[in-house]
Amino acid sequence: MVNRNILVVDDEPDIRNLVQEILEDEGFIVSVAENAIKARELFNSFKPDLILLDIWMPDIDGITLLKEWKETDNVNIPIVMMSGHGNVETAVEATRHGAYDFIEKPLSIAKLLLTLKHALETTTLQQENLQLHNITSAKLEPIGKSLLINQLRTQIKKIATHDTPILIRGESGTDKEKYARYLHSLSPRKEGPFITVSTSALGKEHAEAELFGLESNNDIQQGYLDKALGGTIFIKDIGELDSKLQSRLHDVIESKTFTHINSSEKIELDMRIIAATRYDIEQLIKDRQFRDELYYQLNVLSLNIPALREHFEDIPALLEYYVNYFIETEGFPYRRFDVAAQNRLRSYEWPGNVRELKNLVQRLLILGNDEIITVDEVQTTLGNIDNNNIKNSNNSFNFDLPLREARESFEKAYLEYQLDKANGSVSKVANNVGIERTHLYRKLKSLGIELK
Repeated sequence: MVNRNILVVDDEPDIRNLVQEILEDEGFIVSVAENAIKARELFNSFKPDLILLDIWMPDIDGITLLKEWKETDNVNIPIVMMSGHGNVETAVEATRHGAYDFIEKPLSIAKLLLTLKHALETTTLQQENLQLHNITSAKLEPIGKSLLINQLRTQIKKIATHDTPILIRGESGTDKEKYARYLHSLSPRKEGPFITVSTSALGKEHAEAELFGLESNNDIQQGYLDKALGGTIFIKDIGELDSKLQSRLHDVIESKTFTHINSSEKIELDMRIIAATRYDIEQLIKDRQFRDELYYQLNVLSLNIPALREHFEDIPALLEYYVNYFIETEGFPYRRFDVAAQNRLRSYEWPGNVRELKNLVQRLLILGNDEIITVDEVQTTLGNIDNNNIKNSNNSFNFDLPLREARESFEKAYLEYQLDKANGSVSKVANNVGIERTHLYRKLKSLGIELK
């Protein structure tokens, strides 16, 4: 939130000064206005990213100014209304005229900062979606001419016109989100938002509110479902969703409505649901870690994304695509793979799939100088990758240990390496190695691995 411009409009100098001081301490750039005339002037010169607007002012009230900005100038920046005389009717009127939210005085600093955070995040999502609308479906289309990719492309075009939930399966690194975006771009909802939810990134304490939204004291905190209305919601790592959220998501899909936490008002589930997983969901069901009812709801239509080793004939096209991608996005000089280098990469197993290929191309463009990428250069890079993968394994491993001790010794060395690689992030390690976070925490504790 650093370096975002905030305009504070309030006729009370104590409020203006206090809010300005707090927001500047948080890293914002703040301008203040004591009336509508000054606010209009600063709006044009200051170019705010968000406006805090008092409703009751002596000259022109805040609702009038809100309507003026929203209707006349088509302002897309969030406007948060403030009032010391708050009531439901005023909040509803402000929201109806385009206000992002409504907060009451005396201001709660924690609530103020949280509201600004959510407002700016929502604006960022909207801007990203506008950018995505400019990306044609051709740019999102799966790369390759293999039989598997051609069949997948045809399947996506067929199911894109339907509005039923979809479950996308595939190993880690197969770029399941890109396939979801491609499907969205071909659907009747393509003009609506595409909202990505990473279950591993949901806050443990507030996951339900983050997903379904929250109402408290006449204040509405929008959830991911609110943001996806009219478009598509893409749920990554559905296999990691905890049992409580699984149960609630099942009820939402069943009723085709959802409610905010602390509210009974039903909101129509006007969106396409796409879920993705790298897990064997059937096994999770057997282990009682995933609800079979939710699985049957999500698996009405399914897409199976093949591992890269299953369509190795597409590797030359993928190499060319990512070379051009990094040249365009990062300004690297042009390089190309010779035939021997391409053949070597066609025979590689690609445990990290397309994500690993993309990273390899980026590394070669950064480190290399010559226009031609040779097989020797590729082999050196692959050798470094392999060496990193087996670091701390064979060199110091005791093969004379009993099987159980040997397994625990390897697991400890392996997880310590993964934690070091992920800078101590358990969530990243869980995502990288395919272990549910709570199980990983138990495993780390049982092996005596201390988290830094």
